[in-house]
Amino acid sequence: MKKVLGMGAALVDILANVDDAWIAAQGVQKGGMNMVDWSQMEKFLGALKNPLRVPGGSTCNTMVGLSRLGGKAAFISKIGNDELGNIFKKHLQDNGVESKLGLSDAATGCVFSAVTPDAQRSMWTYLGASDFLGSDDFVPALYDGVGLLYAEGYRAFNADCFKKSFTLARSLGVETALDFSSFGVVEACRKLFDELFAEGMIDIIIANEDEAYAYAGVKEEAALDVLAKKAKVAVVKIGKRGALIAKDGKVVHVQAGPAKAIDTTGAGDLWASGFLYGYMNGWDMEKSGNLGSVVSNEVVQVMGAQIPEDGWKRILATLS
Repeated sequence: MKKVLGMGAALVDILANVDDAWIAAQGVQKGGMNMVDWSQMEKFLGALKNPLRVPGGSTCNTMVGLSRLGGKAAFISKIGNDELGNIFKKHLQDNGVESKLGLSDAATGCVFSAVTPDAQRSMWTYLGASDFLGSDDFVPALYDGVGLLYAEGYRAFNADCFKKSFTLARSLGVETALDFSSFGVVEACRKLFDELFAEGMIDIIIANEDEAYAYAGVKEEAALDVLAKKAKVAVVKIGKRGALIAKDGKVVHVQAGPAKAIDTTGAGDLWASGFLYGYMNGWDMEKSGNLGSVVSNEVVQVMGAQIPEDGWKRILATLS
């Protein structure tokens, strides 16, 4: 298979368990993503006792999962010249993901994920060095050997860089995929997404049910129908009921895994890993989506987005 180039934020995930009252006290919508500056992030981190810290970020999680499945993955972003940056770089290396990381004077970014008892996570993100990835970082040589550009919607806040990455990919015959990432991203960046859709720049759209509703104003299969008119492949993930996938006028429904979730952090990211592995190997949509469910079923059984080795053994056994 050809390589998948992931564009996302290089972040260290910081996870902690909270209750619904804590979320309500922050004055934000549960399940969303909120951008913060370093001073705000420091307040959160100062109040936490022994949080779990793991390298991540949505696209990074997807590329790590793709690589662990046996696919070819690369990741482009920026890190700071600091301890967290070194931890992040080692994380890519340890998981077989080709590093396209640049250096910035800013600190390496991080994201605080507050996990409620229902396993839902609400996020606060400090982008740090990742925010300094720019249009000039995207050159033709970056796409050598690349068959698909995969981008998280969070990156669309830097509109010029985001559009450059897609238009250059398209000019070089590279397919493209967009994960909406958050309903807040859809609301804030809809104009840019519509522009890219109108220009035929996006081949695959991946959304969860909240993101699909934020874009389409309707739910589930009706939302899938709207998205399917924008790209060759459209996916709407519907939580415990699995995912709906549309391609060539046909819709398939793949079931979710049977595990009881203790933390949904990374569930969508790792679902994309399995789906993209199948897609890049020419599998049909049902088989690709089912692998996505197998992979995401493992990650919801642990805190954070890192599947332990015994989980990967179970996943790889399904491939063989």
